[in-house]
Amino acid sequence: MPRIAGVSIPDNKQIEISLTYIYGIGRFGAHSILEQAKIDPIKKASELTQEEISRLKDAIGPDVIIEGDLRRKTAMNIKHLKDIKCWRGIRHIKNLPVRGQTTRINSRTARGNTRRTMGSGRKAPPSPK
Repeated sequence: MPRIAGVSIPDNKQIEISLTYIYGIGRFGAHSILEQAKIDPIKKASELTQEEISRLKDAIGPDVIIEGDLRRKTAMNIKHLKDIKCWRGIRHIKNLPVRGQTTRINSRTARGNTRRTMGSGRKAPPSPK
């Protein structure tokens, strides 16, 4: 398993798909990185030579924000929203959906109303007369 940016990428997949295991790199980003490094995207990750792996590391290098830096940046952005007490920050504080989803029927897990079994959490049906 080659290690790129501190992540072990799977051997048995194409390198374009394997690169998406790195946090912050999607399909489009992986394709552009492979073009920049001049590596065939269909090639399996196990077939890469040491030279190709070093070219990949150089292509990812300073341009792309990945893994720990990206996680830290998103956490700081969310913390900023919470600090200024804007709408999105308040939704983050309350652990509710942030992007406008409805919470009346869906998002039970976010609201803490999880139903373990089918009947729990519901009102009893009215008794027949």
